[in-house]
Amino acid sequence: MQFTEQFEVVVVGAGHAGCEAAMAAARMGLETALYTLNVDLIAQMSCNPAIGGIAKGHLVREVDALGGIMGEITDAVGIQFRLLNTSRGPAVWSPRAQCDKQAYRLKMREVLESQPNLKIKQAEVAELIVEESSQPSALSSEPGDSKDFTENRELRTENLRVLGVKLRDGRTVGAQAVIITTGTFLNGLIHCGEQQYPAGRSGEPNAVLLGEALKKLGLRGCRLKTGTPPRLDGRTIDWSRFVEQPGDADPTPFSFRTRRVKHHDSQVACHIASTTPETHRIIRENVHRSPMYSGQIQSIGPRYCPSIEDKIVKFPDKETHQLYLEPEGLNTHEIYVNGMSTSLPVDVQLAILKSIPGLENAEMLRPGYAIEYDSIDPTELHRTLETKKISSLFLAGQINGTSGYEEAACQGLMAGINAALQVKEQPPLILDRTEAYTAILIDDLISKGTNEPYRMFTSRAEFRLHLRIDNADRRLTPHGRRVGLISDNAWDDFQNKQQRLEVIKKLLERTRLTHEMLDTISTCHSTTAPCHSEERRDEESAVAGGTTDLARDLSSAIGQTCAQLLKRPEIVIEKLTPILRELDPAFFARPREKEEIRANPRKSGATLSAEVRNELKSVETEIKYEGYLLQQQRAMDRMKKSEQRSIPGWFDYGSVSGLSREMQEKLSHVQPRTLAQASRIPGVTPAAVSLVNVFIEIQAMRREQAAAI
Repeated sequence: MQFTEQFEVVVVGAGHAGCEAAMAAARMGLETALYTLNVDLIAQMSCNPAIGGIAKGHLVREVDALGGIMGEITDAVGIQFRLLNTSRGPAVWSPRAQCDKQAYRLKMREVLESQPNLKIKQAEVAELIVEESSQPSALSSEPGDSKDFTENRELRTENLRVLGVKLRDGRTVGAQAVIITTGTFLNGLIHCGEQQYPAGRSGEPNAVLLGEALKKLGLRGCRLKTGTPPRLDGRTIDWSRFVEQPGDADPTPFSFRTRRVKHHDSQVACHIASTTPETHRIIRENVHRSPMYSGQIQSIGPRYCPSIEDKIVKFPDKETHQLYLEPEGLNTHEIYVNGMSTSLPVDVQLAILKSIPGLENAEMLRPGYAIEYDSIDPTELHRTLETKKISSLFLAGQINGTSGYEEAACQGLMAGINAALQVKEQPPLILDRTEAYTAILIDDLISKGTNEPYRMFTSRAEFRLHLRIDNADRRLTPHGRRVGLISDNAWDDFQNKQQRLEVIKKLLERTRLTHEMLDTISTCHSTTAPCHSEERRDEESAVAGGTTDLARDLSSAIGQTCAQLLKRPEIVIEKLTPILRELDPAFFARPREKEEIRANPRKSGATLSAEVRNELKSVETEIKYEGYLLQQQRAMDRMKKSEQRSIPGWFDYGSVSGLSREMQEKLSHVQPRTLAQASRIPGVTPAAVSLVNVFIEIQAMRREQAAAI
């Protein structure tokens, strides 16, 4: 077939998934095209202009560790940074940044346009060009097969292979792999009260032709819903009525390659508001006008990001709900009302706002709305995010049933990596649940599917103490290096960091506390501020304790190693920084640290930059929770063992005697690749998994006998 243009990888949609996918493929050396309906709206933050949050911050860290770009761009345009959950254990610490909405979009476009091998195109993709093929994808190989990654492949129900895409204007574009990342644009329908109209986002057209084309190809779909709150004019808000929520004094960057965020010294504050009984009355009296409750919307919305009317209806005993007033940028007065997602009519939205103290005179710049859109059943996908029915076609982002920029970005990155590896005829990159939240997200989607927008939580991880934000680079950067996304400089920085951490850990394990060391610690803490520049962590109160209390705490530990000391719950590594600075000055010899010491020599024993502090906290976590980490490691080894027991693509569930029809249908629908994945399918019992394990051997013997005849 003759094509107007030819690329190795084509990415459809330039949202957060599409940008990561396109960058990954281009950085891996492939000629890549990124198609979008509007090049001026690349990486548009359709909802909240924020990156990160609980578990979402983990995903961004993982994207960065693998060689993605979301973290670096957030560090460059973030206008407020906060490390969440620090009053709890380090497993659930999560970074969050309020971003400049316009600057994020512009910075992302700048990065994309400067990337070799990547071309950005403005056009509507109308359909896929496919052909019948007898060659299933190499990327569907079993993870346990180390001899030939093209063996033991899953059988496709339809032998189709994508050849490229057809644009609305009639042009055809050839590609060896196509990645679709269309977000909410597939047959998008916006609802605002009784009004409804087709759109992909407010003011942007939806993608009807591509949505219908995917249905014709036999991909199972479902209809999902999400929403967004109204935006206000900040000049019409009485800010004195709200509680200010500032950022961290010394922010923790998202990217491991960022030393200091750009707006470190010019962060802006968010503000906390609350609904009132009058707010609740207005919503209850008008809830019948909400498309969610009038029957106008049939789709299911995100459970963990409910609309304001959902909150009032489902939690009638709650007297107030918090709202957050968040700036959308440094050069705009537009304010995002976090917590007030709604599809109520505009007049009701205005009444709600006027019922909140401080917003009586607020002007609404944009009303909130809900949007319904098409998604594809993610059980149609392999772990590589390639579709089972159509080889070389990958899906990523909200089209797979997820919700959020971060969930989209990690999928886009993995789809981009695996599409590029397929084109290069190299083994795929398949992460397991013990390695990353990204792997948990993908495994949940392909094993369980979803009937509501999927959001990541730390509680979804079996081994979250191993999947922390501080060790994402140690877990994933070697993978990024292997596939070609980590530069030589970044790899050198990573190796140097790991060496520093190992040195400081061994120093703590062999250094025993002496009376002189105790005097040094006590003197430092009696004359300086807490080691952390922030005052947000509960443990800082221990750091700031008086000389007498500190000496009494440590006097009984004379002769113990510093590592033994850190195992005490009340001891944090900041208390030991004075002696660590004397024993290993090279660890603290960073440009930022030198500036701090020159500026204020008296604080040299306590003040730490975010970079040094975070590295020390990482070492502390490994030491303090060593017993729990070892216990989890044993459980992880057991899980990996079960993951290695693969289910061949030719396995016939229908011929397993003793397996109920329900089990046969569930297993045939998902087509799990391993026994471990089969056990995670909802409704599949341990007994059913045991039967499958036995019949793998039985059916293998029958196949051998049949082949010998």
